Amino acid sequence: MVRDAAVSEDRREMDTVPAAAAVLRSAGRIVAFTGAGISTESGIPDYRGPNGVWTTGAIPTMTGFRDDPAVRRAYWEGRRTRYPEMVAKRPNRGHQALVRLERAGRLAAVITQNIDGLHLAAGHDPERVLELHGSSHVIRCLDCDRRWSGAEIHARLSAGESVPGCHVCGGPLRAATILFGEALPPVALSRATGAAAHCDAMLVVGSSLAVKPAAQVPELAHRAGARLVIINRTPTPLDGIADAVLRSEAGPTLEALVEAILARGA
Repeated sequence: MVRDAAVSEDRREMDTVPAAAAVLRSAGRIVAFTGAGISTESGIPDYRGPNGVWTTGAIPTMTGFRDDPAVRRAYWEGRRTRYPEMVAKRPNRGHQALVRLERAGRLAAVITQNIDGLHLAAGHDPERVLELHGSSHVIRCLDCDRRWSGAEIHARLSAGESVPGCHVCGGPLRAATILFGEALPPVALSRATGAAAHCDAMLVVGSSLAVKPAAQVPELAHRAGARLVIINRTPTPLDGIADAVLRSEAGPTLEALVEAILARGA
């Protein structure tokens, strides 16, 4: 369903910030669906970018983590050095634009594939943020599902633990993020599909819409009758059914789009 290279003049007229704003301005209930592209401006690599796991081949799996002690040691050593860098990342103007839209009463929910926690750090109502792939700021036991903050486990690493384990059952610990081949958290997925089924418009930002089942959420919204606006640097499988496609960077485009949606007298 990707659009042909030869785009019609009518289509080009639709693929502008004013046209996208007009689509979203008429919607009573907007839901945002975000991917890695909204966070690249904050210094977090895109999964499909030059430093992402699709390029490097370092695709993590739960089987590898559970079965190989060397994988667990390497994971925790990497986290000990990288987690402070993750904590230091700050929300960018794209995240902030969505917060502005929420506070204006126009954004009902943010469904995100990202694990960086930047939507929450930007100031969204936590009840409106649905993290489909989990969060790198939460650590869970893979056996009993007890949870700790990332800061608490990082303190244990800094104190000398090389492979921290669960103090309750002794099970292995890992960030509460979804690895390839794992099912999405059922509660978050149920809330996301519910939000998609009842929105008037879905705003997709920075997602290739290639990782399923999360990427099927915008398609569900469309089938339920929602308008669809996509902001992404590269083509997506849903471009052909979208009401507007903005092929551009997330931050400046979202700033301009939200400004146009909320403009007085518009």
